[in-house]
Amino acid sequence: MTAAFHRATPPEHPKCVRILIVGGGYVGLYTALRLQRKLKAELRRGEAEIVVVSPDPYMTYQPFLPEAAAGAISPRHVVVPLRRVLADCHVLIGEATAIDHAKRIATISTLAGEETGQTEQIAYDELCLAPGSISRTLPIPGLADHGIGFKTVEEAIGLRNHVIEQMDIASSTRDPAIRDAALTFVFVGGGFAGVEALGELEDMARYAARYYHNVKPEDMRWILVEASDRILPEVGEEMGRYTVTELRRRNIDVRLETRLESCADRVAVLSDGSRFPTRTVVWTAGVKPHPILAATDLPLNERGRLKCTPQLTVDGVTHAWSAGDAAAVPDVTAEPGRETAPNAQHALRQAKVLGDNIVHALRDEPLETYAHKYVGSVASLGLHKGVAHVYGRKLKGWPAWFMHRTYHLSRVPTFNRKARVLAEWTLAGLFKREIVSLGSLEHPRAEFELAAGGKHSSDPKGSN
Repeated sequence: MTAAFHRATPPEHPKCVRILIVGGGYVGLYTALRLQRKLKAELRRGEAEIVVVSPDPYMTYQPFLPEAAAGAISPRHVVVPLRRVLADCHVLIGEATAIDHAKRIATISTLAGEETGQTEQIAYDELCLAPGSISRTLPIPGLADHGIGFKTVEEAIGLRNHVIEQMDIASSTRDPAIRDAALTFVFVGGGFAGVEALGELEDMARYAARYYHNVKPEDMRWILVEASDRILPEVGEEMGRYTVTELRRRNIDVRLETRLESCADRVAVLSDGSRFPTRTVVWTAGVKPHPILAATDLPLNERGRLKCTPQLTVDGVTHAWSAGDAAAVPDVTAEPGRETAPNAQHALRQAKVLGDNIVHALRDEPLETYAHKYVGSVASLGLHKGVAHVYGRKLKGWPAWFMHRTYHLSRVPTFNRKARVLAEWTLAGLFKREIVSLGSLEHPRAEFELAAGGKHSSDPKGSN
């Protein structure tokens, strides 16, 4: 063991420094990659160990979820397999349920433990908390029963299947009430997730309508509900107004300063008094910190995020680090009191500094300060449509859409995924879109259960 690694070590590895990374998302993956490169020699000699705890065996590149929902990208190319990329790390599929940093012990619930009801405890030397965030919901009647999220690849593909299934229902019924409800799609939340998902899916459904003899694009009703007076605030007020104009030009009903008050009994009730019978309510109205943060002894701010320093250490605590959605990181490029925005632009850069600083700490070297001035944002509104506000320049239409694709292609991890996504985009330009719904994938045993004499499994998402 080199003299550089002198921290207290877990009892089962008396000569090994263990770095525990909680979360396999953007920050978790890139931090582990950085550590893997920086500590390559130590990992080979058994002087260091990197453990990544993640509920999924893959990282989801969330900016590509709208295109996956629209069928422009295959679902498997939106995710990056952790075990393939983190070959020198120990990837543990499970959820951290509690962390006692005073004792440097994390309690982990694994897949095997779900069957036995037991949990594992992992000792560590350095802790990196990057669990990301979860959807922020409100106690709205009917939301838990009928709402559809848009934060995971499973939700994106489920929503695609659901939209096409609603078109099938509308095409096969003569009941005008059922038809109108099936062809009414309500999206709540005017941020990136809501606007991009709505734009891509409306574009996909408009294309798919040409293959239905009795469903036309004008038969469908798409509604965007936003509680504030603007959408896409990240791209600026001017581009936000242009986005509203562009969506309304496509006959999308944009309701600003409006809230969803109920969606019980498959009826969306808005704060302006409007009522829309609908089988589709997509909830993208914000996120909140992951529950694991509240199950630690680490300091949190008033919004439930970890209090961090510009060096990405947890404020007032040693051997604890964080970045991304879970961390409240001071923005040293802005006025005092401002924090970095919880987006992919900061997450990627913070992960690199975070990995470097953990190595610096292990080697008693000075820590780096995270500083990155926000350069702007890009958003897709469907095929060949988009908005962008980058480095003070404003773009719209095809140029913004091209910039959106180029930027995110450069940011998706691994050359493997870059090549596959680029190949799919190229093929999509040569061939027609796929408009097949594979909703049965969500219940693969349904047909066998029916054949075996049981009842056909219902699909709660499909019957939304």
